Amino acid sequence: MKIGELSRLTGVSVRALRYYEEEGLIRPERGGNGYRDYCDGADEVVRQIRGLIECGLPTRIIRDILPYLDGPADLLPQAPCAQMLDQVAAEREQLDRRIRCLTRNRAAIDAYLRAARTAARAVEDGEAVMRPTGV
Repeated sequence: MKIGELSRLTGVSVRALRYYEEEGLIRPERGGNGYRDYCDGADEVVRQIRGLIECGLPTRIIRDILPYLDGPADLLPQAPCAQMLDQVAAEREQLDRRIRCLTRNRAAIDAYLRAARTAARAVEDGEAVMRPTGV
């Protein structure tokens, strides 16, 4: 698939896709005309890259992590320096905090939806009167 199609499929700009290529995160084939040709599954890789970037990971770390997303568990990384390991661990802790926050937010939304649906059913059944909430 061409870069424009990959951009449309993923919602990632053509410029960002070119940047991912410059950073070694994706490696499209090149046709005889010089156009980039992305393999099947490139859209999933781009979505994973986007998700890792949105988590705050720098591209140099993402490049090291990508083989582990779908690769065998027995891959052996090059020995990273202690500073990089500390940074990856800190990024993971930050990701854990975001997950906990998102989980709490989802629980609050679920509770609201349950209460709102119960109230709506009560109004439909004539057991309650709908009042504005001031929102």
